[in-house]
Amino acid sequence: MRRAAVVGTLAVLPLLTACSGGAQDQPAEDPRPAQTSAAPAAGVVAPAKVEVIAGLTGCRATIRVDADQLRQGLCHTPEADFLITTFPEEKYQRTWLAEAAVYGGTYLVGPRWVVSAKSAMLAGLREKLGGTIRQLRGIGPTAGSP
Repeated sequence: MRRAAVVGTLAVLPLLTACSGGAQDQPAEDPRPAQTSAAPAAGVVAPAKVEVIAGLTGCRATIRVDADQLRQGLCHTPEADFLITTFPEEKYQRTWLAEAAVYGGTYLVGPRWVVSAKSAMLAGLREKLGGTIRQLRGIGPTAGSP
């Protein structure tokens, strides 16, 4: 069940995320992957539910995956659609990020949650949610390769 949820989630990633060459926004002194900065609008940095994160961004999420290892909701906004994925434990988030690295892309990462959106949206979402913007490198040929 877990593998199917992860594979299903990752199958839609290329459609919803943009691959850009931004730098990681992770502090160099702390190697943990899910560090969060305080978000003025959110005022919360603890792990949250899909519905709470969606509410902080001004949308109402439609739950697409509700599994033991992750929950995922789709938010539809006038700017673009984006995915919110939450995890009951950090180990599931690490696994998800490792699998997502195959596809590349830029993500907003918080404590036990990840937002998948177009790169242009992530800075605005970070102001509301906190988290760090992380660039994951894809595997395989790039658009410019022969």
